[in-house]
Amino acid sequence: MPYEHKRKPEWLKTKINVNHNYRELKKMMRGKTLHTVCEEAKCPNIHECWAVHRTATFMILGDICTRACRFCAVKTGLPTELDWQEPERVAEAVEQMKLKHTVVTSVARDDLADGGAAIFAATIRAIRERNPFTSVEVLIPDFQGNWEALKTVMDERPDILNHNLETVRSRSDRVRSKAKYERTLELLRRAKEMQPDIPTKSSIMIGVGETWEEILETMEDLRGVNCNIMTIGQYLQPTKKHLNIDKYYTPKEFVKLRKEGFARGFDHVESGPLVRSSYHAHEQVKSAQQSTAAGQ
Repeated sequence: MPYEHKRKPEWLKTKINVNHNYRELKKMMRGKTLHTVCEEAKCPNIHECWAVHRTATFMILGDICTRACRFCAVKTGLPTELDWQEPERVAEAVEQMKLKHTVVTSVARDDLADGGAAIFAATIRAIRERNPFTSVEVLIPDFQGNWEALKTVMDERPDILNHNLETVRSRSDRVRSKAKYERTLELLRRAKEMQPDIPTKSSIMIGVGETWEEILETMEDLRGVNCNIMTIGQYLQPTKKHLNIDKYYTPKEFVKLRKEGFARGFDHVESGPLVRSSYHAHEQVKSAQQSTAAGQ
């Protein structure tokens, strides 16, 4: 399909804030040779998160992904070798930033037998050794259905296990590369089975050709595997080469979806045009932990 420009609505325009916090975080990330999904995926909230909230989502296992999803701005190709010192550098950065909650994600590493699970586990351990009072959320790939790899991560007991569904069932094969809708649901189900008290989380982006009914069906699917937290945001096209935007949803529609999510039993629903998987993650962990404790 040829590129079709859709004018961005006013509610999607963000303010650029390059203050001391922003510059300091950028300098620290470069100094420690660390990557963030904030930069690599061109997140629209980077200036708010870095400059105002002083939060960032660390991206481990390099900055080159083995997959080429049509919505994602992260570089694709042949990854570099594993950096086993990376977990310690992430932990040092968390300590310097004085984070109370940190999010760790990665590129997909289909070239590795465990998909990078061992590095995820090492990063959780390193963060906790240096920052015992910091909660740790991991946003993991699907490890190609390697459930032993998933167990490696779950055995470290992250405070939140996050794995994104990304889109509705009918759009999954078109939007994602190699990932499967049912495999994502199975991963979330197995994560709960392995550690029932750890909140699980998933995210979708809308505006890629789905219907309203399909969004609600996706909520039902996630609740069917006892997913606790859901985030919903507007898809924004990173470049002309990426998937076209089918529709811009209004802020009122996102408010309706938030209500629909709570009505279906999610502990926390973050829904808005600029919402991304890790947006306000520090607030989400509190809601999920309180709900989990109340249910025990």
